[in-house]
Amino acid sequence: MDVQEVLRVPLMDDLDLDSKHVLIRLDLNVPVDPKSGEILDDSRLRAHIPTLKELIERGCSVVAVSHQGRPGMSDFLELKKHSELLGKILGREVHWIDDVMGPAARGRIKELGSGEILLLDNIRFVSEESIEAEPEKHAKSFLVQRLYKLFDAYVNDAFATAHRSHASIVGFPLVLPSAAGRLMEREIKALARIFDPEERPMIFVLGGSKVHDTIRIIENLVRKNVAERILTTGLIAELFLVAKGVNLGRENMNVLEEMGVLSLVPRARRLLLQGAPIETPIDFKVEKQNNSVVESPPHRVEGIIKDIGEATANMYAELMKDAKLIVIRGPAGVIEDPRFKNGTRAIVKSAIENVNAFTILGGGHLSAIADELGVKGENLHVSTGGGALLLFLAGERLPALEALRISAEKFLGWK
Repeated sequence: MDVQEVLRVPLMDDLDLDSKHVLIRLDLNVPVDPKSGEILDDSRLRAHIPTLKELIERGCSVVAVSHQGRPGMSDFLELKKHSELLGKILGREVHWIDDVMGPAARGRIKELGSGEILLLDNIRFVSEESIEAEPEKHAKSFLVQRLYKLFDAYVNDAFATAHRSHASIVGFPLVLPSAAGRLMEREIKALARIFDPEERPMIFVLGGSKVHDTIRIIENLVRKNVAERILTTGLIAELFLVAKGVNLGRENMNVLEEMGVLSLVPRARRLLLQGAPIETPIDFKVEKQNNSVVESPPHRVEGIIKDIGEATANMYAELMKDAKLIVIRGPAGVIEDPRFKNGTRAIVKSAIENVNAFTILGGGHLSAIADELGVKGENLHVSTGGGALLLFLAGERLPALEALRISAEKFLGWK
């Protein structure tokens, strides 16, 4: 992928949407209280407001679909409370119906007036939505076939689901003129900068617990020669230290073995032998058996590693000073415990204080840190995508964007 290929997606400006019946895919999948079902974080709902407001102002009849949780999980819920909260944020009523594609839903869609919004119930109540399949197959599904004739256009504003090849994501673009919504557009434009040769030097700070995904990202970055430096934190940093021959102590080695991380040592070692620009921490915050916290160099760790140390945070801050683009994905420590939050805070703060750099933050943990720091501005993009961002950084194509490109060829005459 190059920057032009990433950006080649139909946008709302490419469609005649005025006064049209529009189906929009949102991502309202939010953390909920397992006992009360109350929504704990409304940031994903707020992210869609610009797109919804624009469609209302253009006189559209808007029908939204989204999912919440997975079948069998405690957060697999109906979307009534989502509609109420979305309406409160939007400043106008968001109608809701406890149906997705049955006669009640189809009848209510037909009645919807100009400037009104209707949220259908959890799209995953329909079993077809949980199937991974090609767009052509999904276009023939009952879900798509029963709904698409009620609309003039389809808008996908759910970047966080862009890595899924589900019916509501890739099926509708094959039967309706389709475009990316404003949130999806912002995500695409921000992430396209990663493949722009003008955005150098480029530094990636990669942490968190998803080591198997992260090493795929690093392999892709090295293969494409994208990053000047890759600063590691979290478990991926421990993996590369082990690959360098550092003994992190029995307790940490046991944790890595239990999580299947040690099986990745040959891949990490291969990257190091290739001369990959990978940096590892020079100290850690460690929790000892008596619950005390100490800072130790990697080769003298006694206890469980929970965060990067102050010296590492300062070193990484210095390395980021000359960057033009900084991408941070995953926390540096166990930030659920306030004692091990400082490493992540220090890295995010150092990145966003660099006025010469554009910073991309990926993942809910980093979004929460940015909110705590009160950081906003044109030089910061907080991605709503988790799995989608991972696949994008790993160099894989996102099914949602591919479906939109197919739609543009079919309905807009793109070549």
